[in-house]
Amino acid sequence: MTNACFDFQDNSPVAGESPIDLQAGRLSIRNDFLNDVIQGLSQKQKSLPGKYLWDKTGSSIFDEICHSEAYYPAAREMALLSRAAEEISQIIGHASCLIEMGSGASHKTRILLDAVTAPNRYVAIDISDYFLESAAQRIQNAYPTLKVMKVCADYSMPLPPLPIDRAGRVLGLFLGNSIGNIDRDNARGLLMRLREALAPSWLLIGQDPNSDPEKLAKAYGGPLMAAFHKNVLVRMVRELNAQIDLDQFQHEPRFFDKPARTEPHLVAAERSIVRVGHHEFRLAAGESIRTDISRKYTKADFLALVAEAGWSPLRSWMDEDGLFGLHLLCSNP
Repeated sequence: MTNACFDFQDNSPVAGESPIDLQAGRLSIRNDFLNDVIQGLSQKQKSLPGKYLWDKTGSSIFDEICHSEAYYPAAREMALLSRAAEEISQIIGHASCLIEMGSGASHKTRILLDAVTAPNRYVAIDISDYFLESAAQRIQNAYPTLKVMKVCADYSMPLPPLPIDRAGRVLGLFLGNSIGNIDRDNARGLLMRLREALAPSWLLIGQDPNSDPEKLAKAYGGPLMAAFHKNVLVRMVRELNAQIDLDQFQHEPRFFDKPARTEPHLVAAERSIVRVGHHEFRLAAGESIRTDISRKYTKADFLALVAEAGWSPLRSWMDEDGLFGLHLLCSNP
């Protein structure tokens, strides 16, 4: 298994890259976290970037969430992948390189690895070094002849050079409803960056069109989801020496129509103060901190979005209950 890590967690650079200063990398990431927290808490609607949910603890909790009965996107997507994998393989033919954005635990990846004819290389990209390491190792153990590479990166930012095997066809994977965690303009920008980085290639992407409040409440509520979102406050205390009364904040998922989306909020039960760096933020009782978004595109709106980013939709698979969709896209150089 080869490391191609662009974050502080690994100092094995890609060929041609300079070795990474681990101490400087840690300081840079801490400063980014601090600056993003201060900026987010300074807004009228206080918010924290969703990418900070994904440390070791957050990633582990979310893996539990994906195995829970209430969280419909994971099970529906697995079923769609199993149904579509053979057809995807027939459309693409021999894909020598699979590149997965937000690889997480890589449970769904094996379905594609088994279906696509003899891939030579699998590149896992994730912001969580813990999940990246463990998932890549599991893939390597299951497919010992496959060249597994890791890229620690925040794909909401410009992508680093990717170790793509151009000897054959390239299939990118962007599963789950990860694209929904980004506002529309930034989602279009990310899709454009992926097209430029991967082209020529195919991209298999997940999309959640569900806007049923009852199903959303079950999927995005509950103690596991509360622990997942409150963990960002725990990170602030641990990594930024923030002063927060954690017991004062309660997780509350909120649902909106225009545009259709779910927003997790941490609501102050009474007047509270968050101190971080040299800043002090006061919250009134009932005031909240938004920790993420989950945009719910209709199929038509989603296909319009990917077309704006320069991708050509080839084939779509939709859950029979309309709760999840998979889309195979194609790019040209």
